[in-house]
Amino acid sequence: MKIKLKKKDRESLVTILNLSGNILILLSVMFLFFTFGPAATEEVKYHTRQVLKIKYEVGEEAVGKTRNLTPPNKSFSIVIPKIAAVAPVIPNVDATDPEDYLSALKMGVAHAEGTPFPSGSGNTYIFAHSTDSFYNVGSYNAVFYLLGKLEAGDEIYLYYKGEKYTYQVSDKRVVAPDEVKYLGKQGDGKTLTLQTCYPPGTTLKRLVVVANQIN
Repeated sequence: MKIKLKKKDRESLVTILNLSGNILILLSVMFLFFTFGPAATEEVKYHTRQVLKIKYEVGEEAVGKTRNLTPPNKSFSIVIPKIAAVAPVIPNVDATDPEDYLSALKMGVAHAEGTPFPSGSGNTYIFAHSTDSFYNVGSYNAVFYLLGKLEAGDEIYLYYKGEKYTYQVSDKRVVAPDEVKYLGKQGDGKTLTLQTCYPPGTTLKRLVVVANQIN
């Protein structure tokens, strides 16, 4: 049985459907913006620096196209010149406890509990996850959004208890979220493993960068 609508009712229904469609489109755009907006912004900044040939160095004066990067503290922090990343490192964070690491990642990046500090032997593990919900993804992952730009030979600096430790990137790969072997020893000598979620703004996989201490 067909229901015939009056012209006025048909027009009202069309208006409601159009409005609903527009709202859904707006919500979709907002979702994409909040999820991938911070990553896109960092990409634009990175490529702008490449075009302008601006380089970042630690302890260098802002002369010409060189910009200075200053660690936020020397008790425990990280500086990555190539991607202009600077952040405090929160020590001894439980990587298996969301309440613990999400709280820590609001203040910086996290040093995984149970892994060595830069002054010790073995593999220092530092991570910056994405988040528990799309609307606050930028609060946790922005520091390491550009981690994928690092290549073999790029340098990373850790400051710990007043000392500066220099690392050189040796490996980079995308892995499954349940691959935990990178928390353990990575070859001989002192190493550093950096981890973030991948692609930026999601929690689908993990991007892992391994570096060797060279000083």
